[in-house]
Amino acid sequence: MNRLGSATSPYLRQHADNPVHWREWDADALAEAAARDVPILLSIGYASCHWCHVMAHESFEDPATAELMNADFVCVKVDREERPDLDAVYMNATVAMTGQGGWPMTCFLTPDGAPFYCGTYYPKQPRGGMPSFTQLLTAITDTWRNRRDDVDKAADQVTEALRAQATGLPDAEFAVVPELLDKAVLAVAADEDRTNGGFGGAPKFPPSALLEGLLRHWERTGDRSVFELVERTAEAMARGGIYDQLRGGFARYAVDTAWLIPHFEKMLYDNALLLRAYAHLARRAPATPLESLPHRVARETVEFLLADLGTAEGGFASALDADTQLEPGGPGVEGATYVWTPSELIGELGPLDGVWAAEAFGVTTAGNFEQGTSVLTRRSDPVDSEQSARFDRLRAQLSRVRAQRPQPARDDKVVTAWNGMAITALAEAGAALEEPSWVAAAVRCGRFLLDVHLVDGRLRRASLDGVVGTPPGVLEDYGWCATGLLALYQATGEPDWLAAAQLVLDAAVAHFADPERPGSWFDTADDAETLVARPRDPIDGATPSGTSVLAEALLTASAVADPEAAVRYRELADHTLARGAVLLARAPRTAGHWLAVAEAAVRGPIQIAIAATEKSSAATELLATARAAAPGGSIVLAAPPDTAPLLADRPLVNGTPAAYVCRGSVCDLPVTDPADLATALQR
Repeated sequence: MNRLGSATSPYLRQHADNPVHWREWDADALAEAAARDVPILLSIGYASCHWCHVMAHESFEDPATAELMNADFVCVKVDREERPDLDAVYMNATVAMTGQGGWPMTCFLTPDGAPFYCGTYYPKQPRGGMPSFTQLLTAITDTWRNRRDDVDKAADQVTEALRAQATGLPDAEFAVVPELLDKAVLAVAADEDRTNGGFGGAPKFPPSALLEGLLRHWERTGDRSVFELVERTAEAMARGGIYDQLRGGFARYAVDTAWLIPHFEKMLYDNALLLRAYAHLARRAPATPLESLPHRVARETVEFLLADLGTAEGGFASALDADTQLEPGGPGVEGATYVWTPSELIGELGPLDGVWAAEAFGVTTAGNFEQGTSVLTRRSDPVDSEQSARFDRLRAQLSRVRAQRPQPARDDKVVTAWNGMAITALAEAGAALEEPSWVAAAVRCGRFLLDVHLVDGRLRRASLDGVVGTPPGVLEDYGWCATGLLALYQATGEPDWLAAAQLVLDAAVAHFADPERPGSWFDTADDAETLVARPRDPIDGATPSGTSVLAEALLTASAVADPEAAVRYRELADHTLARGAVLLARAPRTAGHWLAVAEAAVRGPIQIAIAATEKSSAATELLATARAAAPGGSIVLAAPPDTAPLLADRPLVNGTPAAYVCRGSVCDLPVTDPADLATALQR
């Protein structure tokens, strides 16, 4: 029987009506495989994955295919977003066997979980040199029954390779010094696609964390070419089809090199990370008569997060699907919600506005997508307030029309790490761009994580409809939760956020550290389920690695915690960064978040402590100046003297609010004038 109906994952629930006898990953599933002497068929995917839907429709919904699966395998479904530990282990196995990975991931395991054959999507019928899924099932069953020695040998070899890969970063080879970071940025800049912005070829993913690291590098060095690189990439993405020109928010990646055609799924993690980068860029963008592009994109991205991904409990849902189901029970159609034709625009807006909108959004009769339709782009901005008002009116009208179309499904699962990213971005952006409602949204989300996801001092990975699931948090959950709570502490000045951040951070140190190698961290806790290998991947990918995020949390905490804890956090941060330096030296494009943290570290990090007994206009001006002018990664906190570790022995000056600027342990004289503070932060 199918056992997915009560799962806490929307992805698993999507498969609850399959004729396949799916079950979740647990000890009972492995025990059943051993008792029946059959392999485990492990299928890993996620709710917004287009090809996961295709394989489900072709194979998992087919009774004849399900009969083969049920007879010869124990069939296990896993949501990669809910169980990133399982996904990491078996993705490494898939890449090792095939040279590539992706989802859906299809792995065949021995009853003790050792992989012996792995792949990704398999079609219903043979094509392009690929066997059909049923041919694969038959071949695996034959091999299991008649060539068990080959199975055991393959499983042993792959397991040994997985364990060898999980050794983590080597002992420190390079020092985290400005020269290392300068060379890393030069190497990154050499890889830029100067024509289209960004890096690499198709498919093209937003380099979210790398943009933040490059901005911090420019702030430290003043290298204008680095700032221009960030501007080119940020503008190219914001003007292309990867950005939703009507509702805001970014798709997961572009299928081409010019950011034109998106893979339409919209993930919380992309939008949270990009919000952080665009809000940072907005603080540094030249003044314009109308709203600057990075400020507009930051604002629209927040609007998307709140309107389209916000949950009733205060958290943020994981994703919007790539596909739209146009007919009940029918297959999903990728991008159907989002594309337009000129005749549709004219029909909705009238001849004059319709033609104007088609020109503004790049909609042509030939189309840039499928069947003569176009993904909206925005190659220029309005030149005056009248044109801007017209654009906003038509954009709002088209958005209302689009809302009446069938909509992509939403994965309502609230993932701890990704919500920590959202908290961080909203708190930082709201404070820096003076948008208190954004900070308030971050506060609601932070309270939800602490109330629901923090159970007996430990984090759980995800919740659904306010009910927390059983999978434990992994390293990135602890790192991003702590980072977000520390951002809330700075944005609000409320000490409870610092206490909560330290609780989460201390739990991470206690359960994820490699006791034999300071600065090396596992991605799963010491008391988590034992898998064939304990995953440990320090490389930044679509999201920063758990290790680099924990380094940020440790570095930030070292500047705001009490002295004893601060020393401990800083030692751990330095050990961690020292190991990460090898990535900055040898593969800097895979170390975007490492670069961001390292740039903050080599500057101290900069700390701006504002001593103020009340929220006077003088204190408000100092705080606004600090938030606007401080480089990324700086610590900014306003509080009464001696009420927080960062404000210890930092009094008012002649009864006036004062700002204390320190770089590491070296401090300037306090200043009371916002202009003097801005000057101090420019050094």
